[in-house]
Amino acid sequence: MGTLCVLSRRGDDRVTWDEHLVEMGDPEALAAIREAERIFEEQRARGATAIKVETDGTPTRIEHFDQAAERIVMVPRVLGG
Repeated sequence: MGTLCVLSRRGDDRVTWDEHLVEMGDPEALAAIREAERIFEEQRARGATAIKVETDGTPTRIEHFDQAAERIVMVPRVLGG
């Protein structure tokens, strides 16, 4: 199961997908992965940092959507003042 988490003022918004169902061509899973990729690209365009988090590894900054990732956390750009 993959998850895209977008941190925000409201907490975090999540989109989840089942990679196995995506590979099988399940319409709902394909729609979820398309939505996750759209959100990823939208957030990156706004300057957000994307971090891939795996349970057995070190978090890694990524530049491109990875549908095989266990979890991707989008951290919005913070502007000081």
